[in-house]
Amino acid sequence: MNGPDTLFAFPARLLHWTMAVLILAMLFIGAGMVSTVSAAYPALLAWHRPLGIAILVLALVRLAVRLTHRPPPLPADLPPIQAAAARVSHYLLYALMIAMPLIGWAMQSAGGYPVILWKGVALFPILPHDIVAYGWLRRLHGLLGYAFFLLILGHVGAALVHGLIRRDGVFRSMAGRGG
Repeated sequence: MNGPDTLFAFPARLLHWTMAVLILAMLFIGAGMVSTVSAAYPALLAWHRPLGIAILVLALVRLAVRLTHRPPPLPADLPPIQAAAARVSHYLLYALMIAMPLIGWAMQSAGGYPVILWKGVALFPILPHDIVAYGWLRRLHGLLGYAFFLLILGHVGAALVHGLIRRDGVFRSMAGRGG
């Protein structure tokens, strides 16, 4: 892979790395929230909610960029099963980047809790207050959080294989260094 046509578009690279930081922060904040009953919980929640909405907005922008800027091709010698796994994992990543914040927002709405972005700014509820729905959505949000974490580990593992073992330009295409 050589040349500028082997790079992801700059907006795609910027969104990828910005969202990588935000999503990792979100996963660690979420893990901290579910593992504590300390006074830190409200502060963690105060970070978790607006970060989730930021990730939702950025994921929608990123999807638009993906649909309007063709990604570079995978290496021709990549085994078909790995190429299929790459495609499926990217669909799942996009699905979870959009679904997780929406499920969190719906969960908070069903629980009767406002999604506060910052002082004085709260989102409208997207579900009516329903404690049973809240319980189901809370469980779903947690399970999908674990699935998201595992998918990200697989994504990072694949990136390392491409960058350190195969050295086929796939990692460089997102890192922004063609050639």
